Amino acid sequence: MNTDLKIAIGSDHAGFEYKQALAAFLKVAGLKDFGTYSAVSVDYPDFAHPVANAIESGEFDLGILVCGSANGVAITANKHQGIRAAICWTAEIASLARQHNNANIVCIPARFISIEEAEQIVETFLKTTFEGGRHADRVNKMTC
Repeated sequence: MNTDLKIAIGSDHAGFEYKQALAAFLKVAGLKDFGTYSAVSVDYPDFAHPVANAIESGEFDLGILVCGSANGVAITANKHQGIRAAICWTAEIASLARQHNNANIVCIPARFISIEEAEQIVETFLKTTFEGGRHADRVNKMTC
């Protein structure tokens, strides 16, 4: 894994345990935790927006967001220009999200996969690069 990557991570209460496990799994110097910091009920946009802002500004390279279904954090993050947040439930989906869509935030559905699967997804997401070419033309058409 590229340990030079600056990675932003965040979750709501439903994803807190997975976020903690993923942060421990990654062990990279460039990881910043944008919260939440406990399993107490919170609103996912309060954590998805700061992660998306960190990627959008260029301060961080890639992001990881975790919530129960991954839908809330993905919808929230995708409101930001330049953010391509992908819900990934397998490593293959994560690979394709990077290769074909140049996704820059992976969204993990904590209630539907194991922590081990989440680790595989994140590792694949961070190791995979964008293919460009015909995919770049498509990604460029995403912006309104």
